[in-house]
Amino acid sequence: MHALDLTADVVDLTAALCDVPSVSGEEARIADLLEAALRRLPHLEVERDGDAVLARTRLGRPHRVVVAGHLDTVPVAANLPSWREGEGEDELLWGRGTVDMKGGVAVMASLAAELVAPRYDVTWVFYDHEEVDSALNGLGRIARHRPEWLAGDFAILGEPSNGSVEGGCNGTLRVEVRTHGVAAHSARAWMGKNAIHAAAPILTRLASYEPASLVVDGLTYRESLNAVRISGGVANNVIPDACVVTVNYRFAPSRSVEQAEAHVRELFTGFEVELTDAAGGARPGLDHPAAAEFVSAVLRRTGREPRAKEGWTDVARFAELGIPAVNFGPGDPSLAHRDDERCPTSQIRECRVALRSWLAP
Repeated sequence: MHALDLTADVVDLTAALCDVPSVSGEEARIADLLEAALRRLPHLEVERDGDAVLARTRLGRPHRVVVAGHLDTVPVAANLPSWREGEGEDELLWGRGTVDMKGGVAVMASLAAELVAPRYDVTWVFYDHEEVDSALNGLGRIARHRPEWLAGDFAILGEPSNGSVEGGCNGTLRVEVRTHGVAAHSARAWMGKNAIHAAAPILTRLASYEPASLVVDGLTYRESLNAVRISGGVANNVIPDACVVTVNYRFAPSRSVEQAEAHVRELFTGFEVELTDAAGGARPGLDHPAAAEFVSAVLRRTGREPRAKEGWTDVARFAELGIPAVNFGPGDPSLAHRDDERCPTSQIRECRVALRSWLAP
């Protein structure tokens, strides 16, 4: 491919973007193509940060909206180049990135080209390294190095949401709950203390735990608390002297990381608990005027009511900056990263129409 045509049909543009392999760490080519296409548009100021491409209008509007999406995908699984099956409303676009999230990127790029004078000033953020370690995340890098480019009154992240507005996101943390024992030969087990057996109460507490469903700004967030890994023992004939149960807590955005950690520590009173990873959630902020108008525009076009985002997404990064943010994009998130990744082409067009109806003057 020698150039991207941002004026093409949005489904054709999605397919073209998908057909540029961009596994995390290999986004340079797609970023080059997108940067070149955006720099041909005189109404946009364009900057490059690593393999992130930033474009914005400078119209002096009283409010600014940030629309962001990531360029990278998980590794290809013999599912590129993309292909289509079906017709009309039943047509599907298959291939890596069709859901996560080249459809959302195509909607963004298409509207960035068309909307010369949107009703809000708009910053379009196409970033890298979303599918890998958080420390590499391009949006986080921009927030650290070029925070002025993320300034705005409201943000939309084009993550797949089946064309519904998904407000905010749950937070997540992981802890390691440890038990200790005394090693001994398994033939003389009474001379030791089994650390794996000592972990039984941890699993009992988890099995009997009833997760909460909390209403935050009108949306219901379901929490979950689960053992995701257990390790212990050094050999088949040795009583284990240590055991670690790794627990993942997905918590509603009304809780801070500190409150969530305190809740987990209280549950495991009497055990050694170490926090290993945590990221706060994001409140939906649907009471913000721009957010309320956007929800209304989507509702008019799709008939879909807003709902809670129960996973963690980069909307949390906007929340850290004090910017209310929602997820909105084509594709079923349950198909993200799967070998049979596919997206209804009608949903890609529908998302473009809904976002355009809100941004167009």
